[in-house]
Amino acid sequence: MATFRKRGNLQWEARIRKRGYPATCKTFDTKAEAEQWAKGVETEMSKGQFVSTKEAESYTLSECLDRYKEEYLPRLKDPRREISRANCLQSRAIAHRIMSTIRSKDIADYRRAREKEGISANTIRLDLALLSRLFNFAKSDWGMESLTNPVQLAAKPKLPPGRERRLEAGEEEKLFEAIGDDLEFGAIVKFALETAMRRGEIVKLAWEDIDLRNKSALLRDTKNGTCRTVPLSRKAIEVLHGLPRHISGRVFPGHLHPDTLSSKMGKACQLAGLANLHFHDLRHEATSRFFEHTDLDVMEIKAITGHKSLQMLARYTHLRTANLAARLDGAKRGEVRRL
Repeated sequence: MATFRKRGNLQWEARIRKRGYPATCKTFDTKAEAEQWAKGVETEMSKGQFVSTKEAESYTLSECLDRYKEEYLPRLKDPRREISRANCLQSRAIAHRIMSTIRSKDIADYRRAREKEGISANTIRLDLALLSRLFNFAKSDWGMESLTNPVQLAAKPKLPPGRERRLEAGEEEKLFEAIGDDLEFGAIVKFALETAMRRGEIVKLAWEDIDLRNKSALLRDTKNGTCRTVPLSRKAIEVLHGLPRHISGRVFPGHLHPDTLSSKMGKACQLAGLANLHFHDLRHEATSRFFEHTDLDVMEIKAITGHKSLQMLARYTHLRTANLAARLDGAKRGEVRRL
């Protein structure tokens, strides 16, 4: 049965105690509102449909982000980016809101505010993805069963078209000239252009996973979480033969981090005068070259690059019109010219 008591001069508290359910209470401005709420809750309890809102009404988004960082993020292979993203979210006004009060409008307001700040659509998308996982985790694991996920209802930022940047005529030479005496980074760039490996795959590559006799490299730790074996071209083998052996057992220096490669690439491109070229664009370049300069079929190339679908592989393939024109005139794959 529900009981009601006056709190001060302006509020009424409704409290419900029923066998098999936790004590449930809520405060209202009028007794009529308290009675109406209590009647609804008692009906739900009688039908076995009642879900407690106590947990969802007890914690702020910031407090839940702290728990999320402690319990969920350590499971990730590299949680640093997600921790940084969570810390950024905790600095926003929405972080002080009680979880149960956050609506899709609040998520949309957050998105609009970030857009006005000039934050990229992809960064905002990743922020919203983290929030969505948090709400789902709170509902499934933390007893906040009454929560709805407001991120699912909010409009997402429109992502720009995928990158299509490739090395143009003469740019590869300019890049290596700018890299200069940094032989280790130069070797990494050459290796990336020959293998289409990701940054993380390159820096984690170990000598024990290199089979020079069979010209292959085993990638144990990939973005997709699936091991794959990458065949090594003659030029890739030459790069490996020119490398010293590090005590860490890594093919490339053990202190390197994927972000280090991006930083070095940025400095080299600035020195070379190459605009809008990132380290990850080397993966696009290498993938496109597989199609233009070899007779490998689509499935063979997909096996090398590790893309999960042909759609994703297509996003990384940007064929030059001049080479396609040569194919129309009878040139075979592998015979089209390099720019």
